[in-house]
Amino acid sequence: MTAKRYPELHRADHRRRAASAVLGSTISVVLLLALYYALPLDRPLAPVDWLVFGAGLLVVALLIAWDVRAIARSHLPRLRAAQAVATGLTLLIVLYAGTYAVIAADQPESFSEELSRTDALYFTVTVFATVGFGDIVPRTDLARVVTTSQMLVGLTALGVIAKLLLGAVEVAVRRRAADEEHPRS
Repeated sequence: MTAKRYPELHRADHRRRAASAVLGSTISVVLLLALYYALPLDRPLAPVDWLVFGAGLLVVALLIAWDVRAIARSHLPRLRAAQAVATGLTLLIVLYAGTYAVIAADQPESFSEELSRTDALYFTVTVFATVGFGDIVPRTDLARVVTTSQMLVGLTALGVIAKLLLGAVEVAVRRRAADEEHPRS
C-alpha cells in the first residue's frame, strides 16, 4: 500500500483496492474450501486429530490478533475488517467441518445420518448460524461435545471478533481524522 492518505485516494484507486480486497477474500475462501475437500478426512479418528484441532483454533486466534493489528494500521480499515471476517470465519467453519467429517467417518453413529463432507460443512454452518434445522443431529457424547464447543466458540467469535475488529476500525478512523487535522509537511 502507498503512503497516500485515504482522502487523497482517487475514486478509481478506491475501486481498485475494493476489488482487490474482494478478490483476495474470495481466493482465501475458495482455497480453504478446496483444502477441506482435498484433505484425507475419511479415516479413523486419532489422538493427533485433537492436537490438529487445538492448533487450528490457536491459528484462528493468532489470525484474529494479527488482523486487529493490521486493521488498526490500515488506511482502509473497514475493508480490511471485512477481509478478516471472511477469512477468519471460513477458517473456523472449515476447521469444525473437518472435525465432524473425521468423527463421522470413524464413528458413523455419532450423527443422526451418515455425513458426507458437504453434509459436515452444512451441519457446521447451521450450527454457526444458530439455525439448527434438526435434519442432522449429534448423537454421541463426542459429537455433542464438539458441537457444544462450536456453539461456544461461535458465540465468542461473534462477540470478540466484532468488538476487536470494530475497535480497530475506530482506532484507524480516529488516526486518519487526526492526520487530516494535522497534516505532515
